Amino acid sequence: MELQQIVGQPLTARVDVLAFTTFGDPDKDSLFKAVDAALGGLLKDCAAGEGFKGTPLQMMAVHTGGKLPAKRVVVVGMGAKSDFSAPNVRDVSATVSNFANRVGATSVGFVLPPVKGELLQLAAEGVLLSVYRFTRYLSSEDAKKPPSVTSFGFFADAKGSKPTAAQAREMAASFERAQVIAKAVNRARDLVNEPAAAMTPTALAAEAEAIAKRHKSITVNVLNAKKCQELKMGMFLAVAQGSDQEPRFIHMVYKPAKKAKKKVALIGKGITFDSGGYSLKPSTAMEDMKIDMSGAAAVISAMDAIGSLGSDCEIHAITPCCENLVSGRAYKLGDVLTSMDGTTVEINNTDAEGRLILGDALTYARTKVEPDEMFDFATLTGACLVALGAYTAGVFSDDDQLSRRWLQAAESAGEDMWRLPLNPRLRESLKSQVADMRNTGDRNGGAITAALFLKTFVGDVPWLHVDLAGPASLSSARPSQPKGGTGFAVATLVEYLTR
Repeated sequence: MELQQIVGQPLTARVDVLAFTTFGDPDKDSLFKAVDAALGGLLKDCAAGEGFKGTPLQMMAVHTGGKLPAKRVVVVGMGAKSDFSAPNVRDVSATVSNFANRVGATSVGFVLPPVKGELLQLAAEGVLLSVYRFTRYLSSEDAKKPPSVTSFGFFADAKGSKPTAAQAREMAASFERAQVIAKAVNRARDLVNEPAAAMTPTALAAEAEAIAKRHKSITVNVLNAKKCQELKMGMFLAVAQGSDQEPRFIHMVYKPAKKAKKKVALIGKGITFDSGGYSLKPSTAMEDMKIDMSGAAAVISAMDAIGSLGSDCEIHAITPCCENLVSGRAYKLGDVLTSMDGTTVEINNTDAEGRLILGDALTYARTKVEPDEMFDFATLTGACLVALGAYTAGVFSDDDQLSRRWLQAAESAGEDMWRLPLNPRLRESLKSQVADMRNTGDRNGGAITAALFLKTFVGDVPWLHVDLAGPASLSSARPSQPKGGTGFAVATLVEYLTR
C-alpha cells in the first residue's frame, strides 16, 4: 500500500473515501459543517438518525451522490479532546482503513485530527497494521486476497494549504519510519502466529540469522545445548530437556557506525510451546501456548527495524529459546537447579519456566555483555493479565529514571504500559528450605514475585522487566490489532532505541 501526502482542499479530493474525525459533538467541528453544507445537510441528518455523537471510534459513512468528488465520506469520533491519547490515532486511521477495504475502495484521503505531536507516523502505522492477516495455512482464495486500498493519503493541512519543504520532508520521513516499524510489528505477529511445530527454537534462530544477513550492522551467534552446558545454564537447560527440539540461545548484536553512547541488552522469553511441564496446563489454557515466545519475537523483530533506522546505542538482543514439555527427561517438581550464577532454585511449579530461562539469560547478559541497561520481555504471568487486562503490559523496575524514559517511549509509540510496584517484602514467599529460593511464591502478587525472582540475577545493572501476558495476543480484534499475535513492544523498543 502506498502512503501519500495530499495537498489541497479535502472537499475537492477525488478519492473513493474521504475521512475525517470529530472531537465529540460534530456540530462544533468546522470540517463537518463544511462537508454537511456541500452535501445539502445530509451529514447532519445521518448523524441525528444514527445517534452519532463523536464518541471514541464511533463511525458514520455516507454516499456523496456526486455532490463531492469523493464517493463516500467517513466520520470517526475521537471522544473528548481532554481524553485524547496517542493510541487513539492509530486505531482511528485503522478504522478508516478497515472500512475502506471492506467496501472495496482503492483510494482514501484522511484529514488528521488537529492535535499536536508525532501523530502522522502513528496514523500511518495504524493503516499498515490494520491490513495484517495471517493467511499462510488458509486455502481459500478470498482469504488470501490482498486489500483493495492501494493508496492511502493524508492531507498536509485541513485547510488545503501547501506544506513547506520542511513539512513535506517531515511527512515523508514519518511515512518511511511507519513502514519500517509496521513491517517489524507484522513480522513479529507472523512469528507468534506460526504453529509451534513450525516456529521451533531452530526456526527462531534462522529468523535472527536472516536479519543479520540483511544488515551489515548486525551479527548473530547461536549457542547450542553443549555451549549452554559449558556456560552452566542449569535453569535454561532443565526447561529444555523435556523436548526433542534442540534449544537455541540466540545472541544478536547491533553496532552503530560511530562510538556507541551506551550498551543496551534486550532479553526476550522464547518458549516456543508451553505445556506447563508436569504442572500440566488444562487443554483450553494450552491451546494458544505457541504465543509464549512473544518476548523473543518482539526483540528479534525490533532488531530488524533498528538495523534499518539506525541507533546510537550498541544493542544486544538475547533470546533463550526452547519448549517446555512433559517426557521421561522433563524436569520435575522438587528438583533443585543450579543457575548460571550459582544460585540454587527449588522447583515448586514447572509451569513457571519463563523466569528460569530468563534468569540464566540475565546472568549471561550481565556477565558477558556488561550492559549499561538491561530489559527483559516475557509473557510471564497470568497474574499480570488479571491485574491490568488484555491491552496493557506491566512494567517493573527499581530504577525510577529508567522507568520514566521507558514509559515515555511507550506513550510516544502508542503502546499501553503501566508501572507496578516491585515490593521487596513479597520476596519472603520465594524462600525455600532446601535451596536458595523457590521458583514461585504465593498466588497473591504473582506478577511481582516473578519480577523479584528475575531481579535476583540482575546484580547492579539498571534493569526493567515488561510482562506482556495481556497484550501479546488478543482473543478479539481491535482496529489496528488482529486476533492472535499483536507484535506488542516492538514499536516501543524501536522508539526507545532509535529516537
